Amino acid sequence: MKNSILLSKYRNFFIIIFWITVWEILSLIINQEIYLPSPFATFKSLFDLMFDKVTYITILYSTYRTLTGFLISTFFGVMLGFVCGMNKSIYNLLNPLVSIIRTVPVMSIIIIAIMWFKDTNVPVFVAFLMCFPIIWTNTIQGIDSADNKLLQMCKIYNIKKIRVIKSVYFYSALPYIKAGMVSALGISWKVTSAAEVLSLPKYSIGRFLYDSKVYLEIPDLFAWTIIIVLLSILFEKLLNIIFKAGRQND
Repeated sequence: MKNSILLSKYRNFFIIIFWITVWEILSLIINQEIYLPSPFATFKSLFDLMFDKVTYITILYSTYRTLTGFLISTFFGVMLGFVCGMNKSIYNLLNPLVSIIRTVPVMSIIIIAIMWFKDTNVPVFVAFLMCFPIIWTNTIQGIDSADNKLLQMCKIYNIKKIRVIKSVYFYSALPYIKAGMVSALGISWKVTSAAEVLSLPKYSIGRFLYDSKVYLEIPDLFAWTIIIVLLSILFEKLLNIIFKAGRQND
């Protein structure tokens, strides 16, 4: 029983150790750092980056771009999602545009954005455009899932529209909006980094990824990739903590 509890407690640690071991074995088999650096070389590069102040400035700027694009997409996704969810004519008007945005390749959007905006604004625009359809769609799904019986009761008692939106539609859509925000936040880190690789703004993770590729500093490339993954996990957990705190306050 005690061993089972101990195993459960450290399960994630053992899983990480397992995959690092697999990584080490593959790097030994390939024996070419340019293709797959060893975990030791990667974590050494990561350790060196942690003692460079430029790393933290870079993380700060990339985080700013990622969160700005994410927050703008959340605002417009929720606002327009509510409008479209409650008005089918506007939904039918915007749905083809959102469908196109959803299906256009990210690289195409990045290249177009490079032609339209300054290098520092390209990642923000791309993050907004990639996250918006997720939050917009989830908001509409949440509104569509509103309790019809409750809506009929509101209609019978002539309850004001604004109160129906606050008391019925909002609480119906809230779980969908939260789920959409969590998904969009993870995607925003990926697309922001991709946009930074092509637009190359100063102090960006994408620029360091690009430089690592150009100068064949593959351990640095892996180290910066780990930083992106860790930042994505960290902010996703922070978002979930905020949601839990808000639920407790309710």
